[in-house]
Amino acid sequence: MMSTVLITGANRGVGLALARHYHAADWAVIGVCRSGGEEVAELGEVAETLIEGIDVTRPEDIARLQRDLAGRRLDLLINNAGLLRDETLGELDFDTMREQMEINAFAPLRVTEALLGNLGEGAKVANITSRMGSIADNGSGGRYGYRASKAALNAFGKSLAMDLKPRGIAVAQIHPGFVKTRMVNFGGLISAEEAADGIAQRIDELTLHTSGGFWHSNGEELPW
Repeated sequence: MMSTVLITGANRGVGLALARHYHAADWAVIGVCRSGGEEVAELGEVAETLIEGIDVTRPEDIARLQRDLAGRRLDLLINNAGLLRDETLGELDFDTMREQMEINAFAPLRVTEALLGNLGEGAKVANITSRMGSIADNGSGGRYGYRASKAALNAFGKSLAMDLKPRGIAVAQIHPGFVKTRMVNFGGLISAEEAADGIAQRIDELTLHTSGGFWHSNGEELPW
């Protein structure tokens, strides 16, 4: 029986690369994104199901996603949708900090909770986080909103791992690496395809025994 993966933010960057990866591996791909039209044309080529117009920060959109997927088993949920803004001390923008918290931290938790009925024993949840959410690894400061939102996502993911383990569902927090995407003006070190391959390998290795961990896509275990 074909396995099914749902990916949020699947219309570009790492999300689109993950959709392509799992399509090539003969998975049924459910691509979820906020945009429509030409922006999702490439995703439409690899997604068995395309759900457009979903803003993961809006409860009503999450409710629609839940309705659209009623009765559909998910073997893997990848919470990939994210946002990067920049704040510096002395010029802090608390609006952008709140925006990042909503998208990077609260939204993955909203999506996961809404789709619990679709995740059975043996399913996995992968939260695409960042090593910038590591407090121990922060050697440069700045990026207040992004760092805090990813640290919160890591905390949420760890709690999800504990709460979902009795149901047989494993959870991982995975840093994709410094990826050449629009988010960083394509100034990264690795391609989205390389990142997707590494993320998929980490997911494949994930077990209930290792559930709750925080990894780089290259396999390195990251400090909290």
